[in-house]
Amino acid sequence: MALSFLRWIFGLLMLLVVSHSVCVIFYYTADTHSSREAMPDTLQQLRCAKLRRKFSVITSVKRLNMESFTEELDDFLKCPQKPNTTEQELNRMKLQLCCNATGSIFLTKRNTAVNQTIPYETSTKSTYTMNAAIHNMLPEDFPWSGRRLGRCAVVGSGGILKNSSCGREIDSADFVIRFNLASINDSDVGLKTDLVTINPSQIQREYKNMVQDPDPLVERVSVYGNASLAMAAFAYTFCTGKSMTTLKALHPVRPQQPVVFFSPLYLRTLDRFWKGRGLKSIRLSSGFMLINTALELCEHVHVYGFWPFGTDLKDNPVPYHYYDALSPHRYMHKMPEEFVRLLQLHSQGALTLHLRPCVDL
Repeated sequence: MALSFLRWIFGLLMLLVVSHSVCVIFYYTADTHSSREAMPDTLQQLRCAKLRRKFSVITSVKRLNMESFTEELDDFLKCPQKPNTTEQELNRMKLQLCCNATGSIFLTKRNTAVNQTIPYETSTKSTYTMNAAIHNMLPEDFPWSGRRLGRCAVVGSGGILKNSSCGREIDSADFVIRFNLASINDSDVGLKTDLVTINPSQIQREYKNMVQDPDPLVERVSVYGNASLAMAAFAYTFCTGKSMTTLKALHPVRPQQPVVFFSPLYLRTLDRFWKGRGLKSIRLSSGFMLINTALELCEHVHVYGFWPFGTDLKDNPVPYHYYDALSPHRYMHKMPEEFVRLLQLHSQGALTLHLRPCVDL
């Protein structure tokens, strides 16, 4: 009888163990399945948040390990980029209070008078007196006067744009800014242009006989349609003559394509704004200047072709420009330090940096 009782107890325990095990196995399997699905997404979100925090406070490239920097940046650029309207408005307000591109980026008939003394951006001694003939060729006002621009594409000339397939995406923007008469194409950089800069040194180097034969320059600028042609006529004294000659050559034959002059006061205040934030350079690059202008004027700013390093995110060599083999002028601008500021703004959601090949729209 005792033996029968022990067998009964042992059978009951086995039943409980088996029943409990079945329950545990069933519960564990279901929960583990859902956890395993969610875990990669959660880890990726944490990784993105960590990189966003890291790049939002980066201040210099001097101590960066470029290999790990580009690897982490490549990972970060795969994270979803969402505009931060608070950061956008904060930057817009700071730039409006400091520099006011809305009303002063270019000299116009409205903000400049005949016989007005124009200072130079980089000199406290030299000045220029606006004469009636030049004043008569200034634009009446800004092309965007009274309205905010929508989605803006600021297209740098970096070799990272070569074979990028970003043309359609760039052309879909409401307003497109380009630099230094850069070549355009429908595949990588697009064709649409609303504003393009001309460096006075380009005129000095490439159009020595412009007064006698303006046709080569006329042909070159005509590919941009009716886009405004912006020149820093009052950056240095040598720039003035080249800029005035350009204006006089183009105005009679292409009046629909205005030549506009940057206000030296605007560029001075923008330079002080960034020097106060630790960006010490002889002069800001025109690309960095106009990205700041876009941050003030546009709802959303998308930046292409700004990459100051000799290799891309996958360590492949890239040329300095996508359209030629020129080397950078390292003494004048501090492109890597400017890039760090752009990366900060991207991390904060104030603008969107495009450094990887574009996908079809």
